[in-house]
Amino acid sequence: MDDRVILRVGAKMLIPFIMIFGLYVHFHGDYGPGGGFQAGVIFASAFVLYSLVFGLGNAIRVLPPKVAYICSALGVAIYLGVGFLGIILGGEFMDYNVLAYSYTGQHYGIIGVELGVVTTVFGVMVALFYAFAGRRRVDS
Repeated sequence: MDDRVILRVGAKMLIPFIMIFGLYVHFHGDYGPGGGFQAGVIFASAFVLYSLVFGLGNAIRVLPPKVAYICSALGVAIYLGVGFLGIILGGEFMDYNVLAYSYTGQHYGIIGVELGVVTTVFGVMVALFYAFAGRRRVDS
């Protein structure tokens, strides 16, 4: 892709907007459709685009597979942490009302859970892409 200047410049211009749209979907998810899963896939698509245009080796240098694995596990830990925070503060598992008063606690709880989901989905999608993109063709 070294000789495809328009494609490379276009990708460099699109990737930040894809990531901003992922942030929008994530933070708008508690008010309407969308949220963590969709935002995680959108973030991962930015890295897939980067990998397709600039090469898998460059993408792995930007985001090593180990970081994708850590994101996968960290997201689950964040999700569970928000759930257990309700128990620690005297409520039930995933009881957001104890985080703050009424609607504010619900808002913080949903944002925290969605942060865990977005982190997990992003890590898993990137790890799956690396696994499939790194395979070599086997002739039979």
